[in-house]
Amino acid sequence: MGVECLHPIMRHQEPYKNRIELLQGTLDMLILQTLRWGPLHGYAIALGIRSGSDEVLQVETGSLYPALHRLEKRGWLRATWGTTENRQRARFYELTAKGKKQLAAEQAKWSQMVEAVAALMAREPGGEQV
Repeated sequence: MGVECLHPIMRHQEPYKNRIELLQGTLDMLILQTLRWGPLHGYAIALGIRSGSDEVLQVETGSLYPALHRLEKRGWLRATWGTTENRQRARFYELTAKGKKQLAAEQAKWSQMVEAVAALMAREPGGEQV
Protein backbone atom coordinates (compact mmCIF):
# COMPACT_ATOMS: atom_id res chain seq x y z
CA MET A 1 0.00 0.00 0.00
CA GLY A 2 1.47 3.27 -1.02
CA VAL A 3 0.77 6.83 -0.05
CA GLU A 4 -2.52 6.67 -1.95
CA CYS A 5 -3.83 4.30 0.71
CA LEU A 6 -3.14 6.77 3.50
CA HIS A 7 -4.02 9.90 1.55
CA PRO A 8 -7.78 9.95 2.32
CA ILE A 9 -7.10 9.38 6.01
CA MET A 10 -4.58 12.20 6.11
CA ARG A 11 -7.15 14.54 4.60
CA HIS A 12 -9.62 13.48 7.30
CA GLN A 13 -12.28 12.53 4.78
CA GLU A 14 -14.54 9.91 6.27
CA PRO A 15 -11.86 8.46 8.60
CA TYR A 16 -14.29 5.96 10.11
CA LYS A 17 -15.18 4.60 6.66
CA ASN A 18 -11.47 4.27 5.76
CA ARG A 19 -10.80 2.39 8.99
CA ILE A 20 -13.66 -0.01 8.20
CA GLU A 21 -12.31 -0.54 4.68
CA LEU A 22 -8.83 -1.27 6.04
CA LEU A 23 -10.23 -3.80 8.51
CA GLN A 24 -12.46 -5.39 5.86
CA GLY A 25 -9.55 -5.54 3.43
CA THR A 26 -7.38 -7.27 6.00
CA LEU A 27 -10.13 -9.75 6.86
CA ASP A 28 -10.74 -10.40 3.17
CA MET A 29 -7.05 -11.14 2.67
CA LEU A 30 -6.97 -13.49 5.68
CA ILE A 31 -9.99 -15.39 4.38
CA LEU A 32 -8.51 -15.71 0.89
CA GLN A 33 -5.19 -16.82 2.38
CA THR A 34 -6.89 -19.46 4.54
CA LEU A 35 -8.82 -20.85 1.56
CA ARG A 36 -5.72 -21.29 -0.59
CA TRP A 37 -5.37 -24.81 0.87
CA GLY A 38 -8.82 -25.81 -0.33
CA PRO A 39 -12.57 -25.51 0.37
CA LEU A 40 -13.65 -24.90 3.96
CA HIS A 41 -16.88 -24.09 5.78
CA GLY A 42 -17.19 -20.87 7.78
CA TYR A 43 -16.31 -22.30 11.18
CA ALA A 44 -13.22 -24.01 9.73
CA ILE A 45 -12.14 -20.71 8.15
CA ALA A 46 -12.41 -18.97 11.52
CA LEU A 47 -10.40 -21.78 13.14
CA GLY A 48 -7.81 -21.60 10.36
CA ILE A 49 -7.29 -17.90 10.91
CA ARG A 50 -7.09 -18.38 14.66
CA SER A 51 -4.65 -21.30 14.60
CA GLY A 52 -2.64 -19.83 11.71
CA SER A 53 -2.06 -16.67 13.74
CA ASP A 54 -0.98 -18.57 16.86
CA GLU A 55 -4.30 -17.74 18.54
CA VAL A 56 -3.80 -13.96 18.15
CA LEU A 57 -6.51 -13.27 15.55
CA GLN A 58 -10.08 -14.31 16.22
CA VAL A 59 -12.82 -13.65 13.70
CA GLU A 60 -16.33 -13.33 15.07
CA THR A 61 -19.21 -14.79 13.07
CA GLY A 62 -20.74 -11.32 12.83
CA SER A 63 -17.73 -10.27 10.75
CA LEU A 64 -16.91 -13.54 9.02
CA TYR A 65 -20.17 -14.34 7.27
CA PRO A 66 -20.78 -10.86 5.84
CA ALA A 67 -17.19 -10.97 4.53
CA LEU A 68 -17.74 -14.40 2.95
CA HIS A 69 -20.89 -13.15 1.24
CA ARG A 70 -19.09 -10.00 0.06
CA LEU A 71 -16.22 -12.06 -1.40
CA GLU A 72 -18.64 -14.45 -3.07
CA LYS A 73 -20.51 -11.51 -4.60
CA ARG A 74 -17.23 -10.14 -5.99
CA GLY A 75 -16.53 -13.49 -7.62
CA TRP A 76 -13.49 -14.24 -5.47
CA LEU A 77 -15.15 -17.24 -3.78
CA ARG A 78 -17.56 -19.95 -4.86
CA ALA A 79 -19.87 -21.55 -2.29
CA THR A 80 -21.43 -25.00 -2.41
CA TRP A 81 -23.44 -27.00 0.08
CA GLY A 82 -21.74 -29.97 1.69
CA THR A 83 -21.46 -32.01 4.86
CA THR A 84 -18.96 -31.33 7.66
CA GLU A 85 -16.91 -33.92 9.54
CA ASN A 86 -19.72 -33.87 12.15
CA ARG A 87 -22.27 -34.71 9.44
CA GLN A 88 -23.83 -31.26 9.52
CA ARG A 89 -24.92 -29.45 6.40
CA ALA A 90 -22.81 -26.34 5.71
CA ARG A 91 -21.70 -24.05 2.93
CA PHE A 92 -18.14 -24.68 1.79
CA TYR A 93 -16.20 -21.80 0.28
CA GLU A 94 -13.36 -22.09 -2.22
CA LEU A 95 -11.17 -19.65 -4.11
CA THR A 96 -11.99 -18.91 -7.73
CA ALA A 97 -9.32 -18.00 -10.29
CA LYS A 98 -10.34 -14.37 -9.76
CA GLY A 99 -9.90 -14.86 -5.99
CA LYS A 100 -6.40 -16.28 -6.46
CA LYS A 101 -5.43 -13.21 -8.49
CA GLN A 102 -6.90 -10.95 -5.83
CA LEU A 103 -4.99 -12.78 -3.09
CA ALA A 104 -1.71 -12.24 -4.96
CA ALA A 105 -2.50 -8.52 -5.31
CA GLU A 106 -3.46 -8.23 -1.63
CA GLN A 107 -0.27 -10.03 -0.55
CA ALA A 108 1.84 -7.57 -2.56
CA LYS A 109 0.04 -4.56 -1.05
CA TRP A 110 0.33 -6.05 2.45
CA SER A 111 4.10 -6.62 2.08
CA GLN A 112 4.55 -3.04 0.90
CA MET A 113 2.56 -1.70 3.85
CA VAL A 114 4.49 -3.83 6.38
CA GLU A 115 7.79 -2.56 4.96
CA ALA A 116 6.58 1.05 5.09
CA VAL A 117 5.42 0.74 8.71
CA ALA A 118 8.66 -1.00 9.71
CA ALA A 119 10.71 1.78 8.06
CA LEU A 120 8.70 4.44 9.88
CA MET A 121 9.01 2.64 13.22
CA ALA A 122 12.79 2.35 12.78
CA ARG A 123 13.23 6.13 12.51
CA GLU A 124 14.41 8.32 15.35
CA PRO A 125 12.61 11.62 16.03
CA GLY A 126 15.28 13.49 14.01
CA GLY A 127 14.67 11.29 10.98
CA GLU A 128 17.65 8.95 11.32
CA GLN A 129 17.15 5.20 11.25
CA VAL A 130 17.61 3.32 14.50
